[in-house]
Amino acid sequence: MRIAVTGSIAKDHLMSYPHRFADQLLAERLDRISLSLLTDTLEIRYGGVAANIAFGLGSLGLDPLLVGAAGADFADQEIWLKEHGVDTAGVRISDTLHTARFVCATDTDQNQIGFFYAGAMAEARHIDLPGLLARHGGADLVVISPDDPDAMVRHARECVRLGVPFVADPSQQLARLDRDQARALLDSPRWLFTNEYESLLIQERTGWTEQQVLGRVGTWVTTQGARGSRITRAGRTTTLVPAVTPRQAVDPTGAGDAYRAGFLAALAWDLEPHDAARLGSAVASVVLENRGTQTYALRGNDLLDRLCTAYGAGDVRRLIPRLGALS
Repeated sequence: MRIAVTGSIAKDHLMSYPHRFADQLLAERLDRISLSLLTDTLEIRYGGVAANIAFGLGSLGLDPLLVGAAGADFADQEIWLKEHGVDTAGVRISDTLHTARFVCATDTDQNQIGFFYAGAMAEARHIDLPGLLARHGGADLVVISPDDPDAMVRHARECVRLGVPFVADPSQQLARLDRDQARALLDSPRWLFTNEYESLLIQERTGWTEQQVLGRVGTWVTTQGARGSRITRAGRTTTLVPAVTPRQAVDPTGAGDAYRAGFLAALAWDLEPHDAARLGSAVASVVLENRGTQTYALRGNDLLDRLCTAYGAGDVRRLIPRLGALS
């Protein structure tokens, strides 16, 4: 399966706050917040949702096509992505804007406060997805992840017109989508990904109930942090898949993107959704043990060990041939 991943490409500025954010907030003054928090560390890493998902897919042995907009400062990140199996031919380079920036601080409870500067990502609306796919071998599945809102809607409509199955993964951009944009993104995607909060927000944004959303999407996958994930389809029993517990939790940034990479890789291998959720959870557990979203390495034996520990060898037998070949 050839997967094209559209969405943000960014550089992450990640900081550690050695206390709890909650201790610095006054309930009676939440309407007038003025805080300056001293952090312990600063790490600058490669990021962006689409780049993170593509990195995970490439690390699992696939050849994803990354589609997005970046600045002239993308050159070093492009080399890194190519070294990890990502085809960057779909990246538009801006003449005037920097690659997007994500600035984030994480406290001792693994809570996060972050800010995102779009930069060159604003030019993603000018990407001609049908022409791009025609020039670069087409795609069997297109992932529409957080991006310039107009680009997300345009890509969704173009997938419908082309008859190409797509994944709707609006994530943090849900807060920026208006009702028409949110509804356009849910025009018959094969898969919908959200976390628990986003599953409620998407209903608020569209004005549709959970059942109405399910009537428009093929399968709805909801991640639930340490409680795993659930897979829901209209008229079918919901599948609950427990999480793979990380050996130590260092940084939650990018865990959701890693889950999606593992899930999509299993789909590309023609495995069942519950197998996909298990692999997604295993990849996410690796990311949780690392600081940064593209700093991890995947090894087949390690992933199999995590999967067997969490689910039992019998339940992950279909993944063994695929991961056994991963060096």
